[in-house]
Amino acid sequence: MFYHKNLEGRPRRYVADTIMSEYDSIRPFLDHEVPSVIQRLVNSPELAVAASELAMPRFLANNIAGRTLTRLILLYKTRNLKTIRDCQKLVTHYFDQVVARSIDNLSVNGLEHLDPNKPYLFISNHRDILMDSSLINYLIQQAGHDTCRMAVGDNLLSNSLAADLMRLNKSFIVERDVDGMRAYYRALTRTSGYIRHSLNEGVSVWIAQREGRAKDGYDRTDPALLKMLLLAYRGEDSPLSSLLKEAQIVPVSVSYEVDPCGKKKARELVAIARDGEYEKSEHEDLQSMILGLMGYKGRVHLNFARPINSVEDVEQLAERLDKDIVSNYRTFPTHRFAAKTLSGGQESEEAATDKALVALKADLAACASDEKTNLLQQYANVWKNRQDLGID
Repeated sequence: MFYHKNLEGRPRRYVADTIMSEYDSIRPFLDHEVPSVIQRLVNSPELAVAASELAMPRFLANNIAGRTLTRLILLYKTRNLKTIRDCQKLVTHYFDQVVARSIDNLSVNGLEHLDPNKPYLFISNHRDILMDSSLINYLIQQAGHDTCRMAVGDNLLSNSLAADLMRLNKSFIVERDVDGMRAYYRALTRTSGYIRHSLNEGVSVWIAQREGRAKDGYDRTDPALLKMLLLAYRGEDSPLSSLLKEAQIVPVSVSYEVDPCGKKKARELVAIARDGEYEKSEHEDLQSMILGLMGYKGRVHLNFARPINSVEDVEQLAERLDKDIVSNYRTFPTHRFAAKTLSGGQESEEAATDKALVALKADLAACASDEKTNLLQQYANVWKNRQDLGID
């Protein structure tokens, strides 16, 4: 999402222009594609609605006048956008506003252990569609690193607006909606190859530890993800050692005091438990993206662990990722309140006036009775995570 200048102050070339044609179906947009994509975006009614929430005063954000004014502003602001670099510089300005408006305090640990001149494979827990990777990019950019390419599932790209914005945002596609085992294996191999290709170009990559968000707050690495990463290293004497050497895997913990999408997640979990499945509405993912960006999050903390240098096998790598991510997840009063409420405890008078707790209790009040437990578990499961992994 963000653009970085090198130490000499000269813009780095957007290296995606060199990507081989075998990755054309999944890669981010290239510079020469930017003008036509921008034209589509400024003509999108959906973007006008979403952008008005960010750019307009609250009394204008949800009406025709605000959306019309937003479209005019978009036309003006994007008139000179010709490259990915140009887009990243503009988006950085607006993301500053997202952080200021939706986060009480943003903190980070661990970046001092990483070399800005090396590429890394960042693997994090996954709580929000856009914010997890966007915050990682935001913070590594502030620390002098170049931004990373971000893996997104093709299920999120069924909406053309979301697809355009993500691919302008250095996102590449993880193909999941593929028919047949052979085609699915080729898709996995293509994803793995593209990640290795990016790292060999000197570009860092972000990918979540599992497919889909952890809607129950229980963060665990899917070993299938790690096996996918190894596909690009077949033929090496030790594929896992080659992966660890080239990728420099960094576990990242993303901790939110309040989840703006908590109620939606609870509703989905209840529907799955009741009906065996949950069918999303046409624009539900896009709505979740906007809510995750703009919704109140309280305090947010990111922790970057040291790169993983040595493990014996995929199972041990998954265990190491889980322990690093869960042990470095920061707990907040909302997590303690949820655990105490589920156990039948009473909250203190001080807790009753905490801003984030007020927000969580408002979400609880807005939930149907059968959804309340699921919402609380999203917060309280941080303790179950630790207990199950033997973390004090």
